[in-house]
Amino acid sequence: MAPSLPYLDPALPVAERVDDLLGRMTLPEKTGQMLQLNAKDGVRHLIEDLHVGSILHAPPDRVLEAAELTGRTRLRIPLLVAEDCIHGHSFWEGATIYPTQLGMAATWDPALVERIARATAVEVASTGVHWTFSPVLCITRDLRWGRVSETFGEDPYLIGEFASAMVRGYQGDGLADPTAILACAKHFAGYSETQGGRDASEADLSRRKLRSWFLPPFERVAREGCRTFMLGYQSMDGVPITVNNWLLNDVLRGEWGYTGTLVTDWDNVGRMVWEQRVYADYPQAAAAAVRAGNDVVMTTPKFFAGAQEAVARGALDEAAIDAAVRRILTLKFELGLFEDPRRPDPARQAEVIGSAEHTALNLEAARRSLVLLTNDGTLPLTGGSGSGGVVAGAGSGPRTIAVVGPNADDPHTQLGDWAGASGQADWLPDGHPRAMIRTVLDGFRAHSPAGWTVSHARGADILTVGPDPEGAFFPDGQPRPDVVVPAEPDETLIGEAVAAARAADYTVAVVGDRIELVGEGRSTATLELVGGQVALLDALAATGTPLVVVVISSKPLVLPPSALGAAAIVHAFNPGMQGGRAVAELILGLVEPSGRLPVSFARHAGQQPTYYNQVRGQHGTRYADLTQHPAFVFGEGLSYTTVTYTGLEVRTPTLGADDTLHARVTVHNTGERPARETVQVYVSDTVTSVTWAEKELKAYQQVTLAPGESREVVIELPVSSCSLVDSEGRRVVEPGAFELLVGPSSRDESLLRAGFTVKG
Repeated sequence: MAPSLPYLDPALPVAERVDDLLGRMTLPEKTGQMLQLNAKDGVRHLIEDLHVGSILHAPPDRVLEAAELTGRTRLRIPLLVAEDCIHGHSFWEGATIYPTQLGMAATWDPALVERIARATAVEVASTGVHWTFSPVLCITRDLRWGRVSETFGEDPYLIGEFASAMVRGYQGDGLADPTAILACAKHFAGYSETQGGRDASEADLSRRKLRSWFLPPFERVAREGCRTFMLGYQSMDGVPITVNNWLLNDVLRGEWGYTGTLVTDWDNVGRMVWEQRVYADYPQAAAAAVRAGNDVVMTTPKFFAGAQEAVARGALDEAAIDAAVRRILTLKFELGLFEDPRRPDPARQAEVIGSAEHTALNLEAARRSLVLLTNDGTLPLTGGSGSGGVVAGAGSGPRTIAVVGPNADDPHTQLGDWAGASGQADWLPDGHPRAMIRTVLDGFRAHSPAGWTVSHARGADILTVGPDPEGAFFPDGQPRPDVVVPAEPDETLIGEAVAAARAADYTVAVVGDRIELVGEGRSTATLELVGGQVALLDALAATGTPLVVVVISSKPLVLPPSALGAAAIVHAFNPGMQGGRAVAELILGLVEPSGRLPVSFARHAGQQPTYYNQVRGQHGTRYADLTQHPAFVFGEGLSYTTVTYTGLEVRTPTLGADDTLHARVTVHNTGERPARETVQVYVSDTVTSVTWAEKELKAYQQVTLAPGESREVVIELPVSSCSLVDSEGRRVVEPGAFELLVGPSSRDESLLRAGFTVKG
């Protein structure tokens, strides 16, 4: 190939290079560039016959093979290699796996999450992968939904904070940075508004409701430069998101001015034919998808022939394909892939993947992600060892801790979905190396004081699996996951755990869910602990030994009275490779609990949804037969000390719509241990022209307080953030009376209140 071809000249502007290359491409080559196909079964056919522009789920050896094959094609257009690197490099053996997004959100610390995304990008970039399908900006609504763990929780403001941080971390200093990878905001938009918690069901959403809650986090990352968006599976008002012209063109590309690249989710174009049945054949579906502005079509191989047939029929203008390919090529040029395809770099991998620095960051994240939900004073237990030295409380002697439960020594559950053996990739059948993972049992064995005894019994099984009675495969040929069969309580296992508890000074019971209950297509009909776990907890509570319940799960679960009445409850949202160590350290008092809930906990499954910022107007405050009050609320979490809030004062009680509210509050650590307190700021618009939420999170600050320390926290809040969406779908600030609410959680009883007025 002549080196003088304009598109190969890095000195030329990107737009000129794109135009030159696009003018040299055939229709099949253009159509292939729009394809992103699964590399699971090989890459030669994809590259040589389908001219594919992107691959995903490529085992390490196939990434190299694909790069070599692409280098021998006519135009040598480099591939975009993509992977679901959701909370670490999910399917690279030995990569650092962090807490899930829900666990990250429990830190309430976007700066920490930005560091996690940056470290992830460094590991991912060394393996020849250019694109991660993260962050998830879906809002948790129904806890039965299988993908709760992938979200940052239930609040749009908090989601926007974390998603923006992850985008900055992934994309680094710009795409020319060799450690930058493409971020992808998903699932645009409203995907999590499910029916009955069922995954990918019709999202029954008005446009006003979308603008009120679901779109603001996406608008934020769009304006901050997230280079790709992924479209959800669902339909809305009968229109699949893949072809929703209002959402994709009027709002995203029109109102927001978004110029980035859109990718469908898995076989969205095909689903419109075989599942949603809104198009009769692939040429119709392909034409509609391209006209709607889709650029990359994920895992729909029949799009290749379908789009070309649509052009031949006159149903699709080739110029629409050109527009999509232009956006794809722009990404490749801006990443510098024509000069450096960024192939796997073994030397770099040895340096950065699973590095000590990343392990330390992972431990920090795990510690910060843990939420202490209840504590009768039993915690912290007396002492522990941080790095070999013994730390023990005054007068403490040797103790015995019984660490029991099905999740006490389960490395896969600790990592959660999209990691190792979670089922999406088949080249890591045994998951990530066990030596990299610290379970709760590992943590107690390593960090309990010298002379203490740690015993162990499994106590219960959660489930087994069996074949789906509807068949082994979905209509598109994808395998159906096995269905869950809850385990029966096992008297022998329970007896072993009870014996261990009776012989111990403390029992730590580690319960929760498993990977078979988590993820796409794995929504649950119930929220209760599955299998023999409730029977185990009931039996342990009856022993009288102080019981600490640790819940390792993908989402909030409904806990039985034996857990709610335990000495303490610690919740861990799949805390990652170092999570077990972090749990043990927290219980032993080596670290302070500082996590706060990014999502509310239900008392029963019929309570769904439970999110805190629900719209006013419901009749009554309970069900006739059961309460509606959540077990634990958004923003909640305890410390090993007590912090009081006093003296909330709004210093600017009357403001205009363009002003900034100034307020202050005093927080005082009245206990004997240090605290990292998350001071939460909510706003309530007291009378609104349309129904609206009773309160919304608008800001927060984390402050560290030494024992006995008081600090004045200054609050500055733009009045423009005190907005609502009116009946015409416009976001406005309405004049009138407002309340500022400040405290340690969204629970009404915990909040101080002060009024202010916005002038008309």
